[in-house]
Amino acid sequence: MDCIFCKIVKKEIPSKVVYEDEKVVAFHDINPQAPYHILVIPKKHLSTLLDLTEEDKDLIGHIYLVINKLAKDLGFAERGYRVVVNCKEEAGQTVFHLHFHLLAGRTMGWPPG
Repeated sequence: MDCIFCKIVKKEIPSKVVYEDEKVVAFHDINPQAPYHILVIPKKHLSTLLDLTEEDKDLIGHIYLVINKLAKDLGFAERGYRVVVNCKEEAGQTVFHLHFHLLAGRTMGWPPG
């Protein structure tokens, strides 16, 4: 498999990791869209949200708890943040390994997209 995020998980490609545990890795996006732009990815390869199964529900809950921890630890929880997950090409997904964009540090516009 030639997945760039799997290579980051395996430490074959360097990244600015801000959090890691047995289930996920969180690192700075190389093309940030906000002062804080962190990607949170499962270590398990899942191409898109559509690949989630019943057995992944604990993993998804864990990802959101990690996002909350990062927001608090990095100091922007009180001001607010946005979490974005793109699913497939028309939604803007370019890397086909499930990932959650954690964006903060500026006012976000609405509607997105």
